[in-house]
Amino acid sequence: MPFRFPETLSCRHHLSSRRHLVALGVSLVATALATSVLAQSADELSKTLTPVGAERAANKDGSIPAWVPEKQDSNWSFGKLRKDAWKYHNDKPLYAIDAGNVDKYADKLSPGQISLIKQTKGYRMDVYPTRRSCNVPDFVADNTKKNVGFAKMNANGWAIDDAVVPGIPFPMPKNGAEAMINMSLRYRGVAVEYKNGSTLVSPRPGSTDWIDYGYDQTNFWPWAAKGSRKLSEAKVNHQHTFFGYTSPAALAGQAAVISDYFEKSGTDAFYYFPGQRRVRRLPSYGYDAPQIGFENQYAVDEVQVFTGAIDRFDWKLIGKKELIVPYNSLGMYDFTAKLHDVVGDDFINPKNRRYELHRVWVVEATVKQGVRHLSPKRTFYLDEDSWNPVLAEDYDGQGKLWKVREGFVIPVFEIGACDVSAFAQHNLPDHRYLLDFHAVGTGTDVKWFVEPIGPRQKSNFYTSDSLRAVSER
Repeated sequence: MPFRFPETLSCRHHLSSRRHLVALGVSLVATALATSVLAQSADELSKTLTPVGAERAANKDGSIPAWVPEKQDSNWSFGKLRKDAWKYHNDKPLYAIDAGNVDKYADKLSPGQISLIKQTKGYRMDVYPTRRSCNVPDFVADNTKKNVGFAKMNANGWAIDDAVVPGIPFPMPKNGAEAMINMSLRYRGVAVEYKNGSTLVSPRPGSTDWIDYGYDQTNFWPWAAKGSRKLSEAKVNHQHTFFGYTSPAALAGQAAVISDYFEKSGTDAFYYFPGQRRVRRLPSYGYDAPQIGFENQYAVDEVQVFTGAIDRFDWKLIGKKELIVPYNSLGMYDFTAKLHDVVGDDFINPKNRRYELHRVWVVEATVKQGVRHLSPKRTFYLDEDSWNPVLAEDYDGQGKLWKVREGFVIPVFEIGACDVSAFAQHNLPDHRYLLDFHAVGTGTDVKWFVEPIGPRQKSNFYTSDSLRAVSER
């Protein structure tokens, strides 16, 4: 007699099969829906959103115009003044904000801006028509689309595991950490050079003595060359930096190489001391560590509004706000100007600063439990059109407003994108400010690169041995 399944067992088998097929069908439908949603999200980057995730549309009253892709000015070449080549260089201010009318515009200003205007005698913001001049090259736009549904953060909540670069990892960010990663991975070309850089700190109240240090510096982003690559496969550092003092005589010859990473916090930093003819490893050169020689006015992570790892803070994405911010400030890159025609004792000449109304992402940072930082609370304002940091505020341990930073974003013609290089920081309690990474009065423009050129634009340059060899020549 042939073997037969009992009827109950046979029914269970068929039910199990049907359930499996139903589950498989649900899974396939869910996968198809998820794929469709991702495709629609990526498609938004060419319809309602810009290639980096900003709103294409104008605001309600048209004071922020619709974003229209435009090519960077083609009649410029290195050595010419950027401000003269920009197509809107004949713009006139619409109005000015000072201590007499600041309350009228308070809803379009940050707390730090309001305090700076009220506290600093003679401080003025000239507000110009809004020019949405920021764009990205096609390969950056394409990589940004590929990142929708692909880019992912590490489980630690602060590092990025993978993304297609150069491109914006999270053009539609869900949290503050993703927004800050966008800022740190914005396209800036592959390198930038400061052949005659100048860091300035204003005198202490009652003094006339400026801090004025000259330097030669290169920043190199090995992942940012033209094309498309996955961070997980590229196996490169986030950034390399070479820095060497050229003046004053007491500092001239001191130099450093610094490397930071995607997958871990902290840096590898080596410093050359010419008096000792020795290279020493710096054990902790990041976060709120003071930069050498600046009377505690300048911390490492304050460079260009914010630089470094984000692991010491919890990041909250507040949302977007219409704010009057530094924008298209090409006057900060006028290398032919006389320095102290631009740099005053208490603030930068308003004619060299330009402000416009733009939408910005607002991100709040709160120091993590059990971790220390001199600024336990910070607020960052990121330009929606470029992810550049255009404004930041630091609060001290007592919760009082301490420092206000402004990033002077400009269209960088040679890379086809916008960047913040020059920035200013006002220390409100000390009544002092600093200016760095500008070109004012230096005789030499800042230079950006789209392809690696020369030894400083290779990762193997950033070692203690290379630093010793270069410094001892």
